[in-house]
Amino acid sequence: MPEAVGGFLLSRLRPDHPVIFGIAGSQGSGKSTLAAHLAKTYGGVSLSLDDAYLMREERVELARKVHPLFHTRGVPGTHDLELLGRVLDALLDASENSETPLPAFDKLADERLPIDQWPVFKGRPRFVILEGWCLGVLPEPEARLADPVNTLEAEADVLLHWREAVNQALSTAYAALHQRLEALVYLRAPDFDTVLDWRCEQEAGLLGVEYIPAGRRGALARFVAHFQRLTLWMMQGGIRADMTVDLDTRRRVVAIAMNHTT
Repeated sequence: MPEAVGGFLLSRLRPDHPVIFGIAGSQGSGKSTLAAHLAKTYGGVSLSLDDAYLMREERVELARKVHPLFHTRGVPGTHDLELLGRVLDALLDASENSETPLPAFDKLADERLPIDQWPVFKGRPRFVILEGWCLGVLPEPEARLADPVNTLEAEADVLLHWREAVNQALSTAYAALHQRLEALVYLRAPDFDTVLDWRCEQEAGLLGVEYIPAGRRGALARFVAHFQRLTLWMMQGGIRADMTVDLDTRRRVVAIAMNHTT
């Protein structure tokens, strides 16, 4: 897969200036690994949407003003896209002598690191790869919002305020971010149950253990439920991607399709 994706992205490079590529896909699909590999192999820099989450205090305020479910990071509306935009601008405008700090988020602490702890990219990248689970997601038709997809939505978003706010964010700031991408690759999981398995594997890796306890898996199931609606929507075609890579439960490539997008 790296060779196929790399060859496709290289064909979209511009000789006169760096461009931004996107990699989308569910939690645990391998976005970060692929982005880092491509950046290292072909002279780019990788950046994660996850590292641009709002600070915890900002999410608390968002939860108070809009909906309590925004306290949990992840869905559209919980990222600092202004910060991300400034970093992308700095990378695109970088010279050979530039030093560009890249945001970093500590997921175990649920907080962005201070700027003096951010990694620094030195020089001018050939391209930027931005990876993030919800890149390129299209707003859902309003009729789809009415029926909850899980218990979380049924119990905690009875009036649809959270779903509507997320959809509004997709229509505005996240749509503008997508317009900056030269091309988007989507790594599609086989089903949503697999997404939970992959997220549990991620957690085990962060903690340095082989398996996580059953109780922790239950907590992660509730966390992943925040992403279920849009993850299913993406699987069903609700994403504007230039290349779709279908994966099996072990992240092996099943098929690769080129999509005609506008």
